[in-house]
Amino acid sequence: MTVVETLYAKLAEILEVDQVQSGDVLSSFDTWDSLTRLSILAMLDSSYGVNLAAGDFKTLNTIADLAATVGERRKP
Repeated sequence: MTVVETLYAKLAEILEVDQVQSGDVLSSFDTWDSLTRLSILAMLDSSYGVNLAAGDFKTLNTIADLAATVGERRKP
């Protein structure tokens, strides 16, 4: 599995869906709330070494936006 595929799988688990697509709008998920955002932040930190703030979600609209940000900030 690639890094993106793994990220998408982890996001799908947190968002409680079978799978996510790059064009999916984050706020369109039924489970999208502050707890979900915190879960995503914790997963990004522990799995990818990416530290985002809750306010960063204001500019992240889609799964692709989030994946691009992770790609830019990911620590090898």
